[in-house]
Amino acid sequence: MKRAIYALAATALLLTACGDNSSDEGQVEGPVVSESEAPRNPAVDTSANPSDAALTPGANSFTEGQARSAIEKQGYTGIGPLSQDAQGIWTAVATKAGAEAQVSVDYKGVVSAAPANR
Repeated sequence: MKRAIYALAATALLLTACGDNSSDEGQVEGPVVSESEAPRNPAVDTSANPSDAALTPGANSFTEGQARSAIEKQGYTGIGPLSQDAQGIWTAVATKAGAEAQVSVDYKGVVSAAPANR
């Protein structure tokens, strides 16, 4: 019984110490933060479908295996040897739906295809 009384007293004490936090203490002064209409960082891809975006040159941090995986995820098979150009874009010839294409991957992981030049 004593434990219950002590627990009840401790709970009442804690609730009293917390006080009423519902009061408004006024507005906080500071800068107004608003969203930009366009992304501030052009490296951020905001398109709904990344495959619709154009390739962006840049320092590529993908390994050859990761670039190959990105191409495979887009449904390409028979991926030939990958090469990376001076702009950091990985390129290979691959097949999708029976058609060969020159497939490229930029540093954002955007996969783009054009008819193969063979």
